[in-house]
Amino acid sequence: MRDRILILGGTAEAAALARRLVDEGETVITSLAGRLPSPPSLAGQVRVGGFGGVDGLAAWLAENAITRVIDATHPFAAVISAHAAAACARLGLPLRRLERPVWRKHPGDRWHWADSLEMAARMAPGLGRRILLTVGAGSLAPFTRFGGPFYLLRLLAAPAPLAFPRYRVVIDRGPFVPADEMALMRRFAIDLLVSKASGGAATEAKIIAARRLGLRVLLVGRP
Repeated sequence: MRDRILILGGTAEAAALARRLVDEGETVITSLAGRLPSPPSLAGQVRVGGFGGVDGLAAWLAENAITRVIDATHPFAAVISAHAAAACARLGLPLRRLERPVWRKHPGDRWHWADSLEMAARMAPGLGRRILLTVGAGSLAPFTRFGGPFYLLRLLAAPAPLAFPRYRVVIDRGPFVPADEMALMRRFAIDLLVSKASGGAATEAKIIAARRLGLRVLLVGRP
């Protein structure tokens, strides 16, 4: 009997896994949070939107006869990961976590670490004055409270008005290459890169670019 697999997705790794499992003949449903303007093309079935907490997820798993769950969400998607663990434990379903490795530090890297977004927001003005901020639209608020530096915000879609005193927005989607990242950093005279320590090849180019330019990098540790 074939499994009915729910992949909690939204990452490149989740998309690759869905394709592999579908090619092997499995029934796969990938769940997306729905924050992107248009969901990517995925193998198998796709559902979009939240579940309604642990109770809603557990009910959905039971109603759809899911036999396995694979959590392949972003490393910072702590809430849905916790909900998946609780729902699967309640139903006795196997749960696997597909997690990309963190970036490896290389000679020449000038890394600083923060334990949270709030800590990073406090640290950033002391490390740079022209800051490339790549933490995602939902994580900008802490940085608006420490005005002073110029922030270059790279986002997937145009944001609502922001409370930064000095900023510019660049709308772009990876994967990126180091040469383009270096050009962006030079164009805006960036002296600090702020990023979540999400890992993965799709966004590592900015880390490589900062290394080659000798820039400081402030990384927010995973939850």
